[in-house]
Amino acid sequence: MAKKTDKPSKKQGKPRVHKELSGFEVSIDQFGGLKTNMDIEKLNEFLNENVDDKKLAERTDYDDLKKVKKKKS
Repeated sequence: MAKKTDKPSKKQGKPRVHKELSGFEVSIDQFGGLKTNMDIEKLNEFLNENVDDKKLAERTDYDDLKKVKKKKS
């Protein structure tokens, strides 16, 4: 059985975010849907530029794919 603590949780503030995502907020509505204040296309573009895809990392031509993406930007 898990031990229950009576300590108050840490101060709940806004998390640190990347400069390009400043002001980004996300919440979950009563039906489990995500609500954001930023366009999904802008968010996907940011993720494509800044996050490596773990599934593609095993490919031998992954480095070449990353270079092509950067040239398009």
